[in-house]
Amino acid sequence: MKIKKIILTNLILTILFLGCKEKVKEEFVIENKEIENISAPEGMVWVKSKTFIQGAKSGDNYAMPREKPAHQVTVYGFFIDINEVTNKQFKTFVESTNYVTVAERKIDWDEMKKDLPEGTTKPHDSILQPGSLIFNKNVNKVASMGDYSQWWIWKIGANWKHPEGPNSNIEGKDDYPVVHIAFEDALAYCKWANRRLPTEAEWESAAQGNSTDNIYTWGNNSDVLNDNANTWQGVFPIKNESVDGFEFIAPIKSYAPNSIGIYDMMGNVWEITSDLFNVNYYEELDTTKEIINPQGASKSYSPDNPYQQEHVIKGGSFLCNASYCASFRISAKMGMTPDSGSDHTGFRTIATKEMLTK
Repeated sequence: MKIKKIILTNLILTILFLGCKEKVKEEFVIENKEIENISAPEGMVWVKSKTFIQGAKSGDNYAMPREKPAHQVTVYGFFIDINEVTNKQFKTFVESTNYVTVAERKIDWDEMKKDLPEGTTKPHDSILQPGSLIFNKNVNKVASMGDYSQWWIWKIGANWKHPEGPNSNIEGKDDYPVVHIAFEDALAYCKWANRRLPTEAEWESAAQGNSTDNIYTWGNNSDVLNDNANTWQGVFPIKNESVDGFEFIAPIKSYAPNSIGIYDMMGNVWEITSDLFNVNYYEELDTTKEIINPQGASKSYSPDNPYQQEHVIKGGSFLCNASYCASFRISAKMGMTPDSGSDHTGFRTIATKEMLTK
């Protein structure tokens, strides 16, 4: 009886498993058939449902522990912006809503100190002024590559309209990615545009294009990096040789798109996702079960920033170099606090068929 019971149990589990697999396949067919009747929103492209490898790929020597282990995920289809949200697009949003970004708002010390170690001394009021982080272009030497404060400056008056500080502007840069965007700013734009931020898995699915296990958006050949992404060439952060044609940020569509027509998912600016950043997330996944449409970690954790919640950012930026972060890879990721912004962080949005057919 015991053996029969085991056999019967295994049979039931097999039927359930196959049923789930068939259901996923059926949903893929239905979804891709239904999408034929929905026109892609302007500036977006359809990313079909697929099963692919998320995380560090075999042969990727730059992969970090937080990108491991690689695991198979299934992500349903969605539309995604073919380029990062631009200054022009964000300006339209601001003019329509009178929205004020985090970098433009007065700093509330009582609110800020909640995310800092107890007893942190309040900075002088002259420092606690609206602003954002910008890259220090005048670094001549560094004492340690582990001290990133050597090449970052808190610039009072830096924001999306003044990316390098109060004396700069975005005139003639309508087609550049908007920067100095905090998580809250990206969410506000999404709400206005009837969009949402991608999950990390959705972002990777889009970056893979028609592939399922590429290291880069164009394949696995690192020798063509400079032809396909705006990154840092030379000695970071001292000398930028600009081999790729751009010293810093570049206009959208300056490089060829991936296999499904999406531009600049590697380099140029980091892109904000909806997932919480947790360095242990992949290690804690139950990979014995099929992972469908993962939503990321349930809580944020980074030993480098234990006091603040962070969200995953993807794709690297014009500052990425093999000697520093090598984040011009699909699996690469870093964390960013919700109140942070910088001159190398932006975002792009997605839309699902449900959002478009409400």
